Amino acid sequence: MAHSRTKVSKGYQVVVPAPIRRKHRIEPGDELVWEEQGREIRVVPRKKLSLRDILGMVAYPGDAVRAKRRVQRGGK
Repeated sequence: MAHSRTKVSKGYQVVVPAPIRRKHRIEPGDELVWEEQGREIRVVPRKKLSLRDILGMVAYPGDAVRAKRRVQRGGK
C-alpha cells in the first residue's frame, strides 16, 4: 500500500496527492467520503455519475438500488 503525506491548510483544506489522484482517477466534482475507524480515518472516493453510468443501470435487469451502489463503488 502506497503512503503519501499532505498538510492541512489554515482553512482546513487538504490536497489529494497526484499519484493517488491518478491511480483512482479522482477528478474535480468527485466526492471524498471520510469514515472513522477507531483511531484511524479512511478516505473513500465516490465518483460522480455520468450519463453513461446512469444509462448502464437502466440497461441491466435486476435491482436498481444494487446497480446504483455497484456503480458508486466503481463496479465492485
